[in-house]
Amino acid sequence: MKEIGIKDINDIFVGNAEYENGPTGCTVIISEEGFVAGVDVRGGAPGTRETDVLKPENMIEKVHCVFLSGGSAYGLDCASGIMEFLEEKNIGFDVGVARVPIVCGAVLFDLNLGDPKVRPDKNLGYNACKNAYSNNFKQGSFGAGIGASIGKLYGLNSAMKGGIGIYGIQVGDLKVLSIVAVNALGDILDNGKIIAGLRNDENKFLETEKEMIKNYNKTENLFGQNTTIGAVITNAKFNKAQMNKIASMAHNGFARAIRPSHSIFDGDTIFTLSTGKINADISAVGMLASITMENAIINGVKKADSKENLITYKDLKK
Repeated sequence: MKEIGIKDINDIFVGNAEYENGPTGCTVIISEEGFVAGVDVRGGAPGTRETDVLKPENMIEKVHCVFLSGGSAYGLDCASGIMEFLEEKNIGFDVGVARVPIVCGAVLFDLNLGDPKVRPDKNLGYNACKNAYSNNFKQGSFGAGIGASIGKLYGLNSAMKGGIGIYGIQVGDLKVLSIVAVNALGDILDNGKIIAGLRNDENKFLETEKEMIKNYNKTENLFGQNTTIGAVITNAKFNKAQMNKIASMAHNGFARAIRPSHSIFDGDTIFTLSTGKINADISAVGMLASITMENAIINGVKKADSKENLITYKDLKK
């Protein structure tokens, strides 16, 4: 078993694009031949595009791009630029008179950091696709993770910087890699220990779960401050129903690395994408999906750089 990166999985293209003056951004995962895909939307406040096509009973079998974006619902506009880019490359579902790219995606809320009028749009989606072909993907404060934050129960003054992270594992010829934009309400854990999240004035961790339970009789609306969104990519061959099950198993990685996760105020969503190259056991792939997702979350936070004066994991380690 060894660690792998994006370049180790054939036939995929992953790219970021950002508006630094937001800060906000978009991340795309492209397959020219199309992925067999699934999704599990677990949070209570999701923002998604074209997730219904991933239901096993629906006709479309392959997806050509999945995007992760900031900007809340405004970020769904990225899809227009992605569609334009893929059409120019003749990528899409053949409907006779044209090829229609199938583009799924999810958004996170980052409007509370910096300028809320700067949002992901058509141009950003197009540029993320262009960048996907440059083989220069970066983790941390890039793409959908540039405006991400964590530990926001008491507002941004006690929060920390989130980010986008990846982690992949190869076992024999089986490859599983997760990519995730970490924008959680709660804290981030590594081997059960909080490494980033809600802080007091002395930069000591407060433990979001304990604070929420202690204040159980308060009904503050925390909508919009959260949502962790990601995707699992594998070269194993599965159908849509199986890919949806793997997406469900991948959420175990959220539960291990984020506390609390899947709250009514989160839109936690995981896509699963298969390039269909080898046969593998679904349970084994599901376990690797949760392991890689957990570690991708940790990487996204550890590699994040400060934006809008938010404290980072790196700052606390100095």
